[in-house]
Amino acid sequence: MISLIPRKDIPLALTVMTPIIAIALTLIVGAIIFATLGYDPLQALYQFFIAPVSRPDQIGDLFVKACPLIIIASGLVFCYRANVWNIGAEGQLILGAVFAGYVALTFPGLPGWAMMPLMVIAGMIGGLLWAMIPALLKTRFNTNEILVSLMLTYVAALLIDWIVRGPWRDPMSFGFPLTKMYEDAALISRIELPGIGYLGQLHWGVVGALLLAVGAWFVLSRMLVGFQVKVMGAAPRAGRFAGFSPSFVTVMVLGISGAAAGVAGMVEVSANIGQLQPDISFGYGFTAIIVAFLARLNPLAVIGAGLVVALAELGGDSAQIALGMPKVVTGVFKGILLFMLLAGETFNRFHVEIRLPRSAATKVSAGQN
Repeated sequence: MISLIPRKDIPLALTVMTPIIAIALTLIVGAIIFATLGYDPLQALYQFFIAPVSRPDQIGDLFVKACPLIIIASGLVFCYRANVWNIGAEGQLILGAVFAGYVALTFPGLPGWAMMPLMVIAGMIGGLLWAMIPALLKTRFNTNEILVSLMLTYVAALLIDWIVRGPWRDPMSFGFPLTKMYEDAALISRIELPGIGYLGQLHWGVVGALLLAVGAWFVLSRMLVGFQVKVMGAAPRAGRFAGFSPSFVTVMVLGISGAAAGVAGMVEVSANIGQLQPDISFGYGFTAIIVAFLARLNPLAVIGAGLVVALAELGGDSAQIALGMPKVVTGVFKGILLFMLLAGETFNRFHVEIRLPRSAATKVSAGQN
């Protein structure tokens, strides 16, 4: 029988070496796969890891790609630290974008100083309300939040599809399922760096994402609310004995993660698209789950994990364009990279213990005697 036993002490050297070994194994396995399929392994790895950040403007685009992942994962960390499993951040992102879009399309004449805060608040409300459905069902009827939040993702996708094909469709869109374009006040502007100018598509939403990750770390590590979250996740009985309410913590963490996902939806549409359409996300809500665990449920580490996952996404696109590599192959390589990193984290926290069945162990002992 194979068991995973938690390590009592995790050496610093093991923590440092684990991701290095995981990446090295990924490079070896990836090179073998690329060579087997007839691609130059060195050129393929270059397209995955170097080409996407070979110019300053591409570094800005890397942060833009990571922006929604960082925002969503920063909220999901609260859920997963409390052992509450929100799998529906994708749907909460969509509802946040819809609520923020309502503000942008209904009040196009608002000045920028009023429009942007209202859109952020609307995005938070949209994501929060969508997350409250599994939260209330969990606390009231003890339903499974995994299934409810996941199923609501598909409801949200159908809802935005109906909205942009029906009541909100732009009459001048020639029949395409698109809303009107947002006014300039509803668009997040790009950052102009002193002496450098614009760095790709780098926008102010990225700054907000970084500040949100730092704020999430502060709340989790320095505030009573964060202490409640960690205690209820690690030792629920101790938390109840201390007077913490499981229902309150469940509603709170789902609300936080839903609001964060809603803000991510608002930022993604306002900064990169400029109007609502059926597909406003590329699976950010699901990918952010990987980012959260890759960061070891640490909001500060979410920044680095988000950049790693974003690099894998951009690298896959680069390999498809430069080498004509099928999307299936790039997807496999990205899966291997994430698998190695997550497996390395598992072995970092646990050691493997192999126990023989009692009868087999008796035979082995008898043979030795």
